[in-house]
Amino acid sequence: MKIHEYQAKNLLAAAGAAVPRGIVASNAAEAVKAFDTLGGPVVLKAQVHAGGRGKGRFKDSGKDFGGVKFITKRDEVQAVAEVMFKYPLVTLQTGPEGQKVSKVLVVEAREKIVKEVYAGVLLDRAVGLPLLMACAEGGVEIEEVAAKHPEKILKLHFDPKAGLPAYKARKMAVDLGFTGDQVTQAADIFVALAKVFLDKDCTLAEINPLGVMESGQVMVIDAKITFDDNALFRHKELAALRDESEENPAELRAAAANLTYIKLDGNIGCLVNGAGLAMSTMDIIKYHGGNPANFLDVGGGVTESGAIEAFRIILSDPRVKGVLVNIFGGIAKCDLIAEALVKAGREVGFKVPVVVRLEGTNVEKARQILAAAKSELPMMQPATDLTDAAKKVVAAAGV
Repeated sequence: MKIHEYQAKNLLAAAGAAVPRGIVASNAAEAVKAFDTLGGPVVLKAQVHAGGRGKGRFKDSGKDFGGVKFITKRDEVQAVAEVMFKYPLVTLQTGPEGQKVSKVLVVEAREKIVKEVYAGVLLDRAVGLPLLMACAEGGVEIEEVAAKHPEKILKLHFDPKAGLPAYKARKMAVDLGFTGDQVTQAADIFVALAKVFLDKDCTLAEINPLGVMESGQVMVIDAKITFDDNALFRHKELAALRDESEENPAELRAAAANLTYIKLDGNIGCLVNGAGLAMSTMDIIKYHGGNPANFLDVGGGVTESGAIEAFRIILSDPRVKGVLVNIFGGIAKCDLIAEALVKAGREVGFKVPVVVRLEGTNVEKARQILAAAKSELPMMQPATDLTDAAKKVVAAAGV
């Protein structure tokens, strides 16, 4: 689960990080009021779950500014905010249709930023420890720095039980070029970042940039936090931070039905039980020249209602030209799965080819059930194995 910048800053501030004053606005009038409260100049920052906002553009607006706009005069706030709320923001991460902006963060900007640093915490799966990464060259070009000069990325593992020790945080600050009082300020922010990462079960907690102001103060200028969905049951307080308008409606619908669904860019739908099998299914579709339209795991115990809802979700994507069903019958036996598929076909109505590969317990009985339904569901065809299934669905989809 992702949250907005202003929400991430609130969590970091509560953990002890220095954050500039900001006010969240839901419309242009509120943005003007925020300017009056903070005093100018300010920065208007469109709140969307996508990076590259500053380099983005508001689709069909005719304006040349992006989702981060520095403003010195009160009269400009209304006009700029109206554009942000009216037009979708398009960045490299939103896709061509862009993302509607429902919140704008108005941040005081009385001081210039004289230095930008990157800091982020994530899990290093190779060693099973949280990792603080930092770079003295932060800001919008951090991806390019990481790609071309990986030696500039400093790394520090720490114990998840003890957290990030203050002395190690100070050592990192010194290595990044901080001096004097700035060492302690930066170290306090690193410790706060690590604390949020651990306490809230994050998959990523990132500050970019961590800014040094003209006065010498070190502050969180921008932040991004992503939580582990599997751990959200431990953090009921985070539910209020969820912005479903930023999420794919089909993915939300799948989650409500206890299905794992991720929309992709292809035209071949996938209905599979088991995450590993689902990834293998997508791989073999690609191998035979197709493009998966989704990842969808219905779980080991495939149910009739789950299969029906899975088909409804997959077929709600107009780009889907064929569906590959790849089920291994273990907990749920193949014959029960076949009956569920037939009922799903009757209720949903298969308008595109559906290729079914079943394997496991009672598979022969399942194949008899599918064969008996052939005249009733002509768009559904069996496959002998996964390779046969992938070839058939790619051909049927007209790839």
